[in-house]
Amino acid sequence: MAKILVIEDNPANMTLATFLLQSANHVVLGATDAETGLTMAREQQPSLILMDIQLPGMDGLAATIILKKDEATRSIPVLALTALAMKGDEERIRAAGCDGYIAKPMRYKEFLETIAAHLGPT
Repeated sequence: MAKILVIEDNPANMTLATFLLQSANHVVLGATDAETGLTMAREQQPSLILMDIQLPGMDGLAATIILKKDEATRSIPVLALTALAMKGDEERIRAAGCDGYIAKPMRYKEFLETIAAHLGPT
């Protein structure tokens, strides 16, 4: 069981991610914008962060750059949640510091396998 922070502004995507993570016995923290997510990451020290790329205000890539520069949060793996699956997008996502990404729409089996792979042995 891990504590996972989901930063996602779409209620349907947040509900789905939360349901899938809780079904795998993870504790889920939720934020609907990058600023709230950054604060929660510093305070809660989750095992993993799922970061939507297209957020209101600050986008997920900018937030990831801030997380990776902060001593308190740089070691937390960040997985981008993105509908951006075009050529070149993975490079931008990785350049921002994301440790991987999950394409939307989410496929539950791939979603949980990717989460497990980034959490490592528990």
